[in-house]
Amino acid sequence: MKRYDLIVAGAGPAGLSAAAEAAKCGMRVAVFDENAKPGGQLFKQIHKFFGSKAHKAKIRGFNIGSELLAEAERLGVEVFLNAPVLGLYDGREILVRIGDETRHYKGDSIIVATGASENMLAFPGWTLPGVMGAGAAQTMMNINRVRPGSRVLMLGSGNVGLVVGFQLLQAGCEVVAVADAAPRVGGYGVHAAKLARCGVPFYLSHTIVRAEGSDCVTGVTIGEVDSGWSVIPGTEKHFDADTICIAVGLSSATGLLKTAGCEMEDKGPFGRLPVCDEYGQTSITGIYACGDVSGIEEASSAMIEGRISGAAAANYLGFLPDAALKARAGELEQALEALREGMFAPKNRGKIPDKTDEGFDVSMSLLTRGYLDDAEVAGYPGVRSAAGTHPVIECTQNIPCNPCQDACPKGCITVGENIVALPQIDAGAECIGCGLCVASCSGQAIFLVNEDIGGGLASVTIPYEFLPAPKPGDTGVCLGRDGKPVCPGEVLEFKSPPAFDKTGLLTVAVPQAFCGRARFWKREA
Repeated sequence: MKRYDLIVAGAGPAGLSAAAEAAKCGMRVAVFDENAKPGGQLFKQIHKFFGSKAHKAKIRGFNIGSELLAEAERLGVEVFLNAPVLGLYDGREILVRIGDETRHYKGDSIIVATGASENMLAFPGWTLPGVMGAGAAQTMMNINRVRPGSRVLMLGSGNVGLVVGFQLLQAGCEVVAVADAAPRVGGYGVHAAKLARCGVPFYLSHTIVRAEGSDCVTGVTIGEVDSGWSVIPGTEKHFDADTICIAVGLSSATGLLKTAGCEMEDKGPFGRLPVCDEYGQTSITGIYACGDVSGIEEASSAMIEGRISGAAAANYLGFLPDAALKARAGELEQALEALREGMFAPKNRGKIPDKTDEGFDVSMSLLTRGYLDDAEVAGYPGVRSAAGTHPVIECTQNIPCNPCQDACPKGCITVGENIVALPQIDAGAECIGCGLCVASCSGQAIFLVNEDIGGGLASVTIPYEFLPAPKPGDTGVCLGRDGKPVCPGEVLEFKSPPAFDKTGLLTVAVPQAFCGRARFWKREA
């Protein structure tokens, strides 16, 4: 039986982070994962992360995965793939299937970072080919380079549904609608706004009545639900679709912890989760849990939790002194707490504030329709009128993110020390139109506007991540925040230098009267 100082079950963001942190302390570490590639969800995530520089903000998920893998390899971590951990037993022994063999390994400490699995929803026709989890669709697109379908309905408006919905558009699919039984958009408003301005409608307080088709999905019917979650007769709406994506939450994959005998506690809608101390140690000494297996959060949080558990395991075996653990954990916990503030903080789940932390009205249009109403926009601190090129920041919720502040070389944008604060424009600073703020915004909520370029025209620069890239002189139609046509638009410039990390900046000329409304551009049919 082979022995390691630390065995990590799961090579996702939490597991790799834990392994690297422990290996830095001199531990001999092995990571086992059932998948053919390490990195967990990171290599499916082509969007840019939120948070601050410490949280790897504005870096795309797959690049973060590559960084974590390189760090682990540099530190001598052994990663075993296609190696599912079948059991965790007394004495911190694990059973692993590798090929046709079943092998035993011994860990002086164990970290369980097995993540979570997608929830599914049963409805008439839910077993038809074409009904899949949003994560499965994301794997098909971003790992296997296969389009899941042509016309897709997304059920679920949390961050997973919204992010995957946008990636479906990028893959060339048509998203016919986003539906959710909840009365409010569940994910970040900036994610919803990206979809809405591309013309995707939102149907809140709606659920799937049935999937249609005999051999595969050919259509879907949704209906409005009442306060008891029952479909209201006469509210049914039909969509032609060949794919239905389900994004109705995740369940922590706690099987290994349960079989090991770790104490579990009922967390209501989040299921039974392991009882852990501040460092992620379970009720069994030397066994730790981190990431989604201990509670569903964003990947940024999972990576920090992994680091804390890795340091704790090193301390448990004497590789890290108590004072060093306390200092390192304090540093990591401070970064973690920054992610757990704002209206989407765990403590605020289920609550809908009327005001932002700064006292601005929360946009009910954004929550109920997926987009900011034109009349609401001017009430936020990132939106102003000015001469020449200037940024317009349509970030209206207290979410943990501040790359725009760091990106601006002239200090035009201020967030402050609290990364959930709304971005503000410094009227005394001069915008040079470099576009770094637009490219750095993980929510694609920043635009550059010049309200007068002559001839009765204005220019609007929008973030653009679709192929083929537009060319100067291309003509098309500009869409408003609600995804409806507002005016014609001619491409003046498209640029995507390496510093923008594949976020193109598309500048279009529009009639002056529409520069405050034009927020997306489509080619003429």
